[in-house]
Amino acid sequence: MKTVRIGFVGVGSMGQCAHLRNYAELPDCEVVAIAEVRPELREAVAARYGVPRTYPDHEALFASESLDAIVSAQPFTRHGTLVPQLMTAGVPLFTEKPLAGSIQSGERVVEAVRNSGTWQMLGYHKRSDPATMYAKAEIDRLKASGQLGALRYVRITMPAGDWVASGFNALVRTDEAVPPLAADPSPDDMDAETYQDYLRFVNYYIHQVNLMRHLLGEPYTVNYAEPSGVLLAVASSSGVAGTIEMSPYETSIAWEESALIAFEHGYIKLDLPAPLAHNRPGTVQIYSDPGEGATPQRTAPQLPWVHAMRQQATNFLRAVRGEIPPMTTAEEALEDLRVAKQYIDLLKVS
Repeated sequence: MKTVRIGFVGVGSMGQCAHLRNYAELPDCEVVAIAEVRPELREAVAARYGVPRTYPDHEALFASESLDAIVSAQPFTRHGTLVPQLMTAGVPLFTEKPLAGSIQSGERVVEAVRNSGTWQMLGYHKRSDPATMYAKAEIDRLKASGQLGALRYVRITMPAGDWVASGFNALVRTDEAVPPLAADPSPDDMDAETYQDYLRFVNYYIHQVNLMRHLLGEPYTVNYAEPSGVLLAVASSSGVAGTIEMSPYETSIAWEESALIAFEHGYIKLDLPAPLAHNRPGTVQIYSDPGEGATPQRTAPQLPWVHAMRQQATNFLRAVRGEIPPMTTAEEALEDLRVAKQYIDLLKVS
């Protein structure tokens, strides 16, 4: 499979600017069709990106097209209803994060994926940033070699800021309203207020919840929720400590998301750009101070000018061709929803 035939389901703001614009530029990808419920929008977007065919919904798309994979950028509170329908196409599926709006809906998604015989990749684009990919390889190397001692601590800081970074400048807009669409039911283990708190948390911070597991390289549990909602603390299955700092301050223009991965004798610092920043990777700094007379070293690799969303699209195509595993599966993404529930439960009793 040299060229991957992609069908898009939904071309709203994220569907266009986070995903379609990247797939349309990749030489080993052909976006063959768009399914979108807003007729003026689907035709305008298809014209902008040279997509030859359009359909009013995914059912019409599946009935007419032979696809290698599907990209669907839809509200995550619809995933429990929509994803099982999309999996009936029998081809790999990419959706935005999180897996669903509740653990129960997430479990329905995982069951549908398992029964489909194929797989789903979640849009945790931070894993695909060239800086994160470099840092993760270095973390794994240092853990295996013991060069800097044991991994001791991971800290992720995510201040509120300008996450768009002019990324919607190319957005095709129409005045059409989105018609009513089926949404997932509310979970039966949360009252309405708690569920809204849960939705806000997974909408804003589920990337960091997922990135923490990625950097640790193992599962973890939440063991502390600071009452103001600024900090949560975790412990990994092997006992490594971690914290996620949630908007300890705000910026009006900048985006200052970072991660510190600390070993006994050094660390890796990871700085990530705004999610929709174009042609801009994150940065990595590695500090090594093994002692015993060795000269401490501080290095910073020069990374390619590729943004995370673009690399994520490349990684999805590679996974469809069987060259790499999907960056995040439905099964792992379900763990993010469970971690979020641990945090909300602790926050409510703090």
